[in-house]
Amino acid sequence: MALLERCVDVSFGVSKANSGIIHAGFHHSPSSLKARLEIEGNRAFDGLQAELGFPFRRVGIVVAAFSVEEMKTVDHLYEQGVENGARDVEIVGRDRLLALEPALSRDVVGGLFAPSGGIIEPYRFVFALAESAAANGVFLFTGWEAVRAHRQNDAWHITSAAGEDCAARWVVNAAGLRADAVSAMFGAERFTIVPRKGEEFILDKGSAGPPSRVIFPVPARTSKGVLVIPTVEGTVMLGPTADEGGDKDDTTTTPENLERVFRFASQMVPRISKRDIITSFAGLRPTLPGDDFMIELSRAAPCLVQVAGIQSPGLTASPAIAERVKALLMSGGLELVEKADWQPGIPRMHRTRDHAPWELDQLVARDPAYAHLVCRCEGVSEAEVVEAIRKGHTTLDGIKYYTRAGMGRCQGGFCTYRIMRLVARETGMPLERITKHGPGSELVLGHIGDRP
Repeated sequence: MALLERCVDVSFGVSKANSGIIHAGFHHSPSSLKARLEIEGNRAFDGLQAELGFPFRRVGIVVAAFSVEEMKTVDHLYEQGVENGARDVEIVGRDRLLALEPALSRDVVGGLFAPSGGIIEPYRFVFALAESAAANGVFLFTGWEAVRAHRQNDAWHITSAAGEDCAARWVVNAAGLRADAVSAMFGAERFTIVPRKGEEFILDKGSAGPPSRVIFPVPARTSKGVLVIPTVEGTVMLGPTADEGGDKDDTTTTPENLERVFRFASQMVPRISKRDIITSFAGLRPTLPGDDFMIELSRAAPCLVQVAGIQSPGLTASPAIAERVKALLMSGGLELVEKADWQPGIPRMHRTRDHAPWELDQLVARDPAYAHLVCRCEGVSEAEVVEAIRKGHTTLDGIKYYTRAGMGRCQGGFCTYRIMRLVARETGMPLERITKHGPGSELVLGHIGDRP
């Protein structure tokens, strides 16, 4: 098995730029594929975390209603959740809701509580999956942009933009925003992925009145609304927006949307402050007409599985999507045999900020690099950055997502140069070739030193 990744690292596309929520299964109609896979996927995360060690917590989700009219929608969400099989979902009154989440506005009249909802670092989840897959025999090729495909001798022959070739008996099209282009490349179904842009804004760890649970408003037609989300690492996220159409590469954020997001978020959680915003980002959801997932055997091209339109709750549904793809491959005639020596677990990373002082002394005795702080805001040591580099994360973003170096209040002001020096030392790469997220995002212009 080979994973052909267009970006220079896994998770750099749709997979990372989302709200990091494990949804509870009440937002979508029971008739949708989304709803079924969301429930199945939600239940898999405890076992996956035990095996892979990514940051994840079941903090629960609340939906806050601010009028009797909105409570009617809450009733509908509850009934939908019960029909979907959402665990322990309940309608709650004002007093119970405020007890569950004291950070909420006192204007709330009631809502819904779903304790099975959670929060996760999506990029660490993807990194862990890829690391486990590689340890079990999957070949990972990054910076591999497919541009052509043709079928010959019962195999697909795929060519990259760099002229590399890959032959495969079966292909799974899980290309996110570009699943439509890949489908066309294989002469398969014609459909159009429409990007739905969502801007998000991050509050510092020391922000006032952070919530302990994920807070949803009563949803709108095309969006679950502006959320207030406690992240698994202690920051708070506000957003997203939901703007349809446009450029599949447009990840800009705007002051206007900051004002709009903050206005909605502060109505639910009044104590948050714009002074605590440390950064912003935008994610693009790959939507299809009808807003449901497309996971099926191609009817137009042989030995091709379409996995398209995977927007929210795609992260939550991902374990169930994988099982469905496996079943489709087998139903299409591919013989699959479980590996007798399969080992899902991966080595756990030691993080200095997670250790007591006496434990840290033991780490430093083994490796003095644990005593060298690279990122002050997040407490990331040189040893952690070096581990990320040695595992193949050689861009600033890859190292940031793996270690959190550069994610704090100063947003890399202190640690960027230190990280670049470590990348240069570990890889031999000159500073002018080090990038933020791949070619075209170099940080140093021109040349340094005596090199021509």
